[in-house]
Amino acid sequence: MLSTFNLMLLIIMVMAAIGTVISRSLLKSAISLALVSAILAVLMFELASPLSGVFELSICTGLITVIFLSTIGLTSPKDAGEQEELTKKRWKRYRYLPVIVTAVALLYFWFIKIPMDFTLPAKEAAGSDVRNVLWNLRQIDLVGQITIILTGAFGVIILFRELTKHE
Repeated sequence: MLSTFNLMLLIIMVMAAIGTVISRSLLKSAISLALVSAILAVLMFELASPLSGVFELSICTGLITVIFLSTIGLTSPKDAGEQEELTKKRWKRYRYLPVIVTAVALLYFWFIKIPMDFTLPAKEAAGSDVRNVLWNLRQIDLVGQITIILTGAFGVIILFRELTKHE
């Protein structure tokens, strides 16, 4: 049975999600989306899933919101010609990036041999030590988190670099 607190959080989360979709302001939409992620993190903590709550709070509420807000603040509307020119330059500059990233990922998993076990460890095997779970039993989750954080950081760096070149 849902507690009153969890039910109220779910109602607020749905209202914030609706506000995210119907808002005409990108800034208000990004803040509403951060609110949805923060409430989801609280619900994950309430439902005895602290690791998921920490990741939701750090990545979705924190990093993604910062990326959205910096993008909204740093970009300005361009006309169709400028936008098409910029898109062509980006495609030309980054056309080999997907191939390079895929090759590096395959070489990484081929030589380092991170176990690709996607099943959750038994509660008895994991114990209550978070360090044991992350470092010994769920390395693939750790690699995913590092990849997401680095992708966000490099995205912001590229955005700032392109902005300074156009000014």
